[in-house]
Amino acid sequence: MEKNIESLLDLSKSIAASLFDGLTYPWEALDGIKDFILKLGPTLPPELYDHPAEDVWIAKDAQVYPTAWITGPCIIDAGAEVRHCAFIRGSAVVGKGCVVGNSVELKNVILFDGVQVPHYNYVGDSILGHKAHMGAGSVTSNVKSDRTLVVVKDGEEHIPTGRKKFGAILGDFAEIGCNSVLNPGSIIGRHASVYPVSGVRGTVAPNCIYKNAETIVERE
Repeated sequence: MEKNIESLLDLSKSIAASLFDGLTYPWEALDGIKDFILKLGPTLPPELYDHPAEDVWIAKDAQVYPTAWITGPCIIDAGAEVRHCAFIRGSAVVGKGCVVGNSVELKNVILFDGVQVPHYNYVGDSILGHKAHMGAGSVTSNVKSDRTLVVVKDGEEHIPTGRKKFGAILGDFAEIGCNSVLNPGSIIGRHASVYPVSGVRGTVAPNCIYKNAETIVERE
């Protein structure tokens, strides 16, 4: 399975596209999210974006519920919806038309345009491609239990990331079933689906359905 940026993500569907310039793998962008927001935020047009708190920029047509908690640096793009009791811990780019739902927690993430994390999700140190969707209760696990550095594994291929914290990369239109856990370094290809209540390690190829670790089938 190809794991480079072009095979997973449509960069035209994110305000953070330039963050990926010169990189090979999408997880290489995780270290730069904070500085990227701090650089881009002050350049956003004030007629389109409010600046309600330090290092926080929110599109004027985004809907943010009064019970949501947002810590900078953060950019919430046009038409996004941040619902009741969402907790954005900083270093978060929420793309156009995204849904960040009730009791969802985000930390050091890029949500491409149209992403939905609508119910009780934790997304940390991760990148979710255009129109990816995480079912209720599904989460990214971003630290290994032994605290060693995360390695992306695909069969016999092992790619060191050099990162202690790295959750998952979801390709465009990926679908994660309810109450699933994406273990550190998981890569879900474009248009791939994961069955509910799954524990995913490694990779799921594009246009495939993950039923369990032994049963991953091509979509018909």
